[in-house]
Amino acid sequence: MKHTPDHLGHHPLANGRSRGFTIIELLIVMAILGMLAVMVAPNLFNKADGARRDAALSQISAIGSALATHRLDVGEYPEELEGLMVNTTGRSTWDGPYLNNEVPKDPWGNDYQYSSDGSEYTLMSFGGDGRAGGEDNDADISN
Repeated sequence: MKHTPDHLGHHPLANGRSRGFTIIELLIVMAILGMLAVMVAPNLFNKADGARRDAALSQISAIGSALATHRLDVGEYPEELEGLMVNTTGRSTWDGPYLNNEVPKDPWGNDYQYSSDGSEYTLMSFGGDGRAGGEDNDADISN
């Protein structure tokens, strides 16, 4: 019985099965996949970091809208973000809660930093590192 190569050039064994891939062929395929992963992975991580920053900006905007509504009702911004959920002023004009759920954490799981003198406020996230300052993914994000 003569063994002729199949359409891929593999010679079948005596029992009719192909011999499979060599270790060199498998290593070449693994090396190619590794190179692709090295080229693609950083882009995916950058997109995730950008998405977190976008989410923080969106949350800051939503909280800012709630703060503006609180100011319209009460006449000043609350001393703490808790004032959006609970009437901490004791005023009857308070018409909250001003957020549907609790005050959210930033996309990195940290509390938003809030300060107000009643007429102005600052709302910010410290970014990925959770500390003031930083660059890139660790940069502060504010209103």
